[in-house]
Amino acid sequence: MPFVVDASVVGSWVLPDENHPEALKSLDRLKDDEAFAPLLLWYELRNLLLANERRRRITPAQTATALNLVQELPLRLDNQADSDTILQLARAYKLTIYDAAYLELAVRRHLPLVTLDAPLAKAARAEKR
Repeated sequence: MPFVVDASVVGSWVLPDENHPEALKSLDRLKDDEAFAPLLLWYELRNLLLANERRRRITPAQTATALNLVQELPLRLDNQADSDTILQLARAYKLTIYDAAYLELAVRRHLPLVTLDAPLAKAARAEKR
């Protein structure tokens, strides 16, 4: 079954020494399924990688490798976000607009959300996503 994935999970896929079991499980699912994310992921992933370069945790070459890896995955970016729903979800669950964008996509597409972010996971459970 397809699913929605957030930046915490995709970051875990590409950063060295990040081996979160839930993230690895979702990466394995991509052998048979596709994942969706809001267009926001494009920016969040690059910001995460650049921040890790600045901390000297990874090199620019590792950033390029990570971005190439993600580009090869069956990960579909969605740009059809519903502003009103995002605001409603952010208010209801005290989420950032960024996190609410992932939840809105899961709700709109009727898909489960995979996240390592505890407040977002709690909101997703409340929305049965």
